Amino acid sequence: MIHTSFPTTRLRRNRHDDFTRRMVAENRLHVDDLIWPIFVCEGHNQRQAVDAMPGVERASVDRLIQHVQPAVDLGIPAVAIFPVTPMALRDEKGTEALNPDNLMCQAARTLKSAFPQLGLIGDVALDPYTNHGHDGLVQDGKILNDDTVQILCQQALNQARAGIDIIAPSDMMDGRVHAIRTMLDQHDFTETRIMAYAAKYASAFYGPFRDALGSDALLSGDKGTYQMSASNSDEALREVAHDIAEGADMVMVKPGMPYLDIIRRVRDEFSMPTFAYQVSGEYAMMMAAIQNGWLDREKTIMESLMAFKRAGCNGILTYFALEAAQLLKK
Repeated sequence: MIHTSFPTTRLRRNRHDDFTRRMVAENRLHVDDLIWPIFVCEGHNQRQAVDAMPGVERASVDRLIQHVQPAVDLGIPAVAIFPVTPMALRDEKGTEALNPDNLMCQAARTLKSAFPQLGLIGDVALDPYTNHGHDGLVQDGKILNDDTVQILCQQALNQARAGIDIIAPSDMMDGRVHAIRTMLDQHDFTETRIMAYAAKYASAFYGPFRDALGSDALLSGDKGTYQMSASNSDEALREVAHDIAEGADMVMVKPGMPYLDIIRRVRDEFSMPTFAYQVSGEYAMMMAAIQNGWLDREKTIMESLMAFKRAGCNGILTYFALEAAQLLKK
């Protein structure tokens, strides 16, 4: 590296005016980088506010086209679907996950019919369907990894049949990516992609999301036996390496902003399409400060998303997707 000193080198020269700052920008945020997570609920003509996430709503299947139309109009490439399963349909085994007409599959068929070019990402895990709030089957307080994987495979197949383009297993069970890839290929869904939640941490930042799904009050114990510890970084690389070897087409780090160092390491190590989830707690935290007048809304949103690009993300799942896309079009 060449080193020169002041006054020969004045680093501020390249910040002098807008056009120069634009020319030398190292990272850019584009609408193609945005994925919008949406919540689907039971009932008819439903638009339900999520108390812990100001501005976020659950929508019933019959309102989904209207709900998602703005994202399509703005050019957002994909939405990630999360079902709010009624308590009456939840049980210990997450049986509703295997229903080919559950909320996830209804939503996928509805959106794919209305918007064929919109990418649909389907969450694969049991926590929206169990009455204990865990991502897998539980026996005597222990998560049953291998038994859970069998259910996840059928869940993924049902979603692919319903029109989901990208299967996104968020459960963190060992071996599930290979098992899902095998199941999809055996049923001729060879083009269905897998976006593995490869480095998913046991985080306090998921609270508002669990509230949106109605799972928070159900959870007994924590998820530390299958989600990662916040203290570990090298372990994330091992997890990502396993998922890539098992057939993942893309990998995800979750949460996002508290784990930007993990995103950077993953991207540098593997050069794989890398995504991050700016999770509900991150959104709620920023919105609380914005609503109290402590932070500038537009600048905060865009700066937070640029941080993901700078860390190496190809894309970001964010509840700010609509607003960010609108700001980018200004």
